[in-house]
Amino acid sequence: MTATANTTRATASTVGAVIRTGVVATAAASAATMTVAAAGHLAGISLELGGAPIPVTGFGVLTAVFSLIGVAIAASLARFARRPRLTFVRTTVVLTVLSLVPDVIADAGAATKALLMLTHLVAAAIVIPAVACRLAA
Repeated sequence: MTATANTTRATASTVGAVIRTGVVATAAASAATMTVAAAGHLAGISLELGGAPIPVTGFGVLTAVFSLIGVAIAASLARFARRPRLTFVRTTVVLTVLSLVPDVIADAGAATKALLMLTHLVAAAIVIPAVACRLAA
C-alpha cells in the first residue's frame, strides 16, 4: 500500500515538474522567437505573409500556444507512456518537421520563409530538451 502511494506521489511531482519547466521554457522560447523575428526584420527581411504583415508579438504568441500544447503532451506522456522521454522527443521532432511545411509553401519570399522556419527551430531547440529532461527515460 505504501509503495503505491509513493509511486502516485512521484508521478504527480514529475508531472508538476514537467509543467513548471515547460512553462518556463515556453516563456524563453517566446522571447527568443520574437527576438529572432525582430532581428530578421531589422536586417531587412520582410515579415509579410501573403501581403499581410506579421507582428513581432505574433511570433511570441504562437510560440506560446504551440509550446504549451507540447507541454500538455509531455504531461500526458509522463502519466501514461511507458517511455515518456523517448516518446515525447520523437513526437515533438516529427511535429517540428511538420510545422515547417506551411512555411515552405507560404506566399512569401525565400528570406521570409527561412526566417519563419528558423523561429520554429529556435523554439523547438529551447522547449524540447528542457521538457524532455524532466521526463523519465
